Amino acid sequence: MHRDIQTDNWIAVCNLDDIVPNTGVCALLNDAQVAVFHVDDGGSRVFAIDNYDPNSEASVLSRGLVGSLGERIVVASPIYKQHFDLQTGECVEAPEHSVGTYPARIADGKVWVGL
Repeated sequence: MHRDIQTDNWIAVCNLDDIVPNTGVCALLNDAQVAVFHVDDGGSRVFAIDNYDPNSEASVLSRGLVGSLGERIVVASPIYKQHFDLQTGECVEAPEHSVGTYPARIADGKVWVGL
């Protein structure tokens, strides 16, 4: 569920080099915890989803393992191991527990998230 918000308001989260490839970090943006991931699968890309895992009711998704399920790039929650699609926020095993996504981009060596 991609947020339907104008992306005129981009926030620089950190330098791209601050996120180890194929891992995530948590950023506090406007009082919301956002999990930001740096995926390097031949080219650097960034994704941003809610950090809150509705399956475990804990803010832990930024600490999950990044990988793929078929064509999907996912993060596995560190608690119960459900997989969340980094592009859509869909929880693969329990779609009713999907999370929100945010637009994310790399510019000038920094990671930007749109709110």
